[in-house]
Amino acid sequence: MPDPILLLGISGPSSSGKTTLSRLLRDAFPPNQLTILHLDDFYLTDAEIPVKNGIQDWDCIDSLNLPQLQQTLAYIKEHGRSPPDFVSKEDQNSVGEHGVGPDAVENAKVRIEKVVKEVSWKRRICVVDGFLLFSDDMKAVRELFDVRMFLRTSYATAKRRREARSGYVTLEGFWEDPPGYVDTIVWPNYVHDHKFLFVDEDVEKELDESVCRRIGLEGMPRDAEENMERCLEWAVGVLEKVIRGEGPKS
Repeated sequence: MPDPILLLGISGPSSSGKTTLSRLLRDAFPPNQLTILHLDDFYLTDAEIPVKNGIQDWDCIDSLNLPQLQQTLAYIKEHGRSPPDFVSKEDQNSVGEHGVGPDAVENAKVRIEKVVKEVSWKRRICVVDGFLLFSDDMKAVRELFDVRMFLRTSYATAKRRREARSGYVTLEGFWEDPPGYVDTIVWPNYVHDHKFLFVDEDVEKELDESVCRRIGLEGMPRDAEENMERCLEWAVGVLEKVIRGEGPKS
């Protein structure tokens, strides 16, 4: 009987580096040991996306096919792989420059290789990245994860990065944010869904350590904001502890 798959959730605001980190971690692990699933693959059809103030709202829970997401995660936990009929569209979307040099990537690979050999780690890892994995409205999904990493970024950075994107492949076409979308939809939704994680419910302040402990959340350190090399270093450190049996649900 193979070891059960480890389900790793990586969440945070739009443009905080979730997909970039997921792909860097995939590169750091031995071939085929880490796979990625994207929350964006579980949007409803374009016609079913809810409308808010005359604009489609792609950044809310009602835009997602939650039953399909839960069924897929349950299948992965049971079978150790994605359902055979599952096809990802997310890798068709571009990811900006991450600024991580080859030395940092190689260092991550060396660290992972060392700890994997130390404990003869055989478990495969499935990373799920998405903007809304850890909110209280997603509690049933949140509790499926063995490890939960939360990335953060400021409003100014999220706005700059999001508005620099060309758009997104959808189930039925292509979506481009209309002017002002970050201010009217993206950031207000993020604050609403994640303020409970922060001191004084202020998403620009520190994460509330007591809340993070209660829900088993690993929060990205402040010095990793806008520094993907540092973010990768932190994430590898979290996984080193998990692999050694020192982390949550290892």
